[in-house]
Amino acid sequence: MSEERRNEAGKESIGQGQADQPAKRTPDRPRIRFIHILPVVILLGVSGVFFVRLYGGDPSLVPSVMLNRPAPEFTLAPLEGLRRAGEPIPGFAQADLPLSGEDGARVSIVNVWASWCVPCRDEHPALMELASDPEVRMLGINYKDRPENARRFLGALGNPFDKVGVDESGRSAIDWGVYGVPETFIVDAQGIIRYKHIGPIMPNQVEGFREQVNAAKTPVEGAENAPGATTTASR
Repeated sequence: MSEERRNEAGKESIGQGQADQPAKRTPDRPRIRFIHILPVVILLGVSGVFFVRLYGGDPSLVPSVMLNRPAPEFTLAPLEGLRRAGEPIPGFAQADLPLSGEDGARVSIVNVWASWCVPCRDEHPALMELASDPEVRMLGINYKDRPENARRFLGALGNPFDKVGVDESGRSAIDWGVYGVPETFIVDAQGIIRYKHIGPIMPNQVEGFREQVNAAKTPVEGAENAPGATTTASR
């Protein structure tokens, strides 16, 4: 057999051997299950909503089911050791919200605050200014705070409140529908929540807030049966 024929026979033998071998299988790419990325999707969704609420659209349009309805049931103990003119400043409850008008007050402003809350410090001058209205009664809900810190906060910045109730557990704030501190509610003489402000009341918002206070001085008949409206947010 010539050298050329032997080479051709060898090539055929090699080709036949390769044909007999099974084809190599490309390994499957690892699959990403949806359940594995679900937390990331949720986080991105929540972040997107927060971003839109903070920077996009109209942040003042925040729905609240509490508006135009009676304040929730609650009873808050006074802030221990807090005094004015030597007399202890009392706590308050839902039963204290309706006003008889005997002391001249026609509207209650309920502010949810804490000494550890930086925006609360920013809005405090606005609260002091609003408290100068003789037809307004200022009520403070001290949220998840330490009594000594709360007293020190008011001692340093001034106390605008006629009554201060301690919400140590945060339960009452939840019942009021509070998102976070600070938040401020306007309650009319019938004990109906007429307005809600989310975030600190900044200097440029005081006049607008005062307009809401003045509007609440006139009780609205049937307000307790009205659907929830919108509220103002500054954060």
